[in-house]
Amino acid sequence: MKNSTHELTTELKRLDQDRLRGHRGGSIAMHRALVHFRLGRMNLVVAGVLFVFFSALWLMILPYVCAVWQLLLARGLQALHLDARLDLVVWQSGFVKIAVPCLRMTPLLPEFRTWFWNCLITVGAFASTYFLPKHLVPIIYLSRGILLIHATACVYFAIWPAQFPHTPDSYLQGLMLSSIAIITIVPLVFALTYYIFDFGLWRKAFLTALTMAYLTLFIPIQVLFQAVFLRKTVLYMPLLYIVFAMPADVLIIVALYAWGMTWRFRESQH
Repeated sequence: MKNSTHELTTELKRLDQDRLRGHRGGSIAMHRALVHFRLGRMNLVVAGVLFVFFSALWLMILPYVCAVWQLLLARGLQALHLDARLDLVVWQSGFVKIAVPCLRMTPLLPEFRTWFWNCLITVGAFASTYFLPKHLVPIIYLSRGILLIHATACVYFAIWPAQFPHTPDSYLQGLMLSSIAIITIVPLVFALTYYIFDFGLWRKAFLTALTMAYLTLFIPIQVLFQAVFLRKTVLYMPLLYIVFAMPADVLIIVALYAWGMTWRFRESQH
């Protein structure tokens, strides 16, 4: 009986050790963020202060940001020779009232020639992914996913082209408003996921300011990029929405957050 108990205890210890062992035999270390995580009172105070500061600052400068966007979009329309009209949409939420610049474009259904070439290129690109080397598996499946999205759009416009419910006007307006919302919640997201770590006040403030500024400069470029395709046909709208709209903004936040998490913790500098 004692031997059985001893063997069971030994086996449990071995299994517990194997649980922390990688497939190559090395030990799986705890993530550095969890190792240095200390939810101290000062970090909570800093998180609250930074959240209130950046949220209030953003709401104060938002009307001026929209004015800069209006100027950039107007210059972009001229440089790209886009057949679009720049309009202002008044948006109000509580005490915040802003004039958001939006592009107005005529919705164009795909002609047969445009639809045919898109189908041909999509099928050819999908088939070419099978000839890529195996070490590019992430790129292979990412490419196939993007191509499948566009393939479903081609099928839809082949069967129900006149029933497509969206227009470039409503889509681009929604893109602008959703982008503003994403920038607005950046301080809240960082307060819950980044400020709680002990990176120091200035690094936390720098990462927040950098993320919000990057998105602020990215949004007019993103809108103009999508307008270049939508002026041809609304066939590209599903792909633009699913891949290059809000997901692109979220990936920027994730990328900058990941970069910020690689910085040295303040306590490790002493």
